[in-house]
Amino acid sequence: MSTRLDVLGFVVSDMARALAFYRRLGLHIAEGSDTEPHVEATLPGGLRIAWDTVDTIRSFDAAYEAPSGGHRPGLAFRCDDPAEVDRVYAELTADGVEGHLAPFDAFWGQRYATVHDPDGNPVDLFAPLPAAVEAGG
Repeated sequence: MSTRLDVLGFVVSDMARALAFYRRLGLHIAEGSDTEPHVEATLPGGLRIAWDTVDTIRSFDAAYEAPSGGHRPGLAFRCDDPAEVDRVYAELTADGVEGHLAPFDAFWGQRYATVHDPDGNPVDLFAPLPAAVEAGG
């Protein structure tokens, strides 16, 4: 089989707000793209992430409805250390981003937290705990 994962796509209700959120997390997204109906950014390693407005999706899928209930696809951002997880979570939630799981030391050896992006998608923040780093995790 020659298929390969190439693009992670998200549908957004407000492009400028979504892009501002992901820029804060370090994604390099072209300036001036906040009013575009479709925006892409290339991640390290070549994988792309894309955002489309609801209107763009409905232009070819008139039956599109935003998902409700259950778990949505999410992204996880690695932080330099556990303190950065706490700092980023605190900064985001202080600026009105919805916090879902406050930072905690997870049993799998990471400092972990979850916020929701402007469209309700989960975005995890994590860093290995010192004991996990020492053990090779």
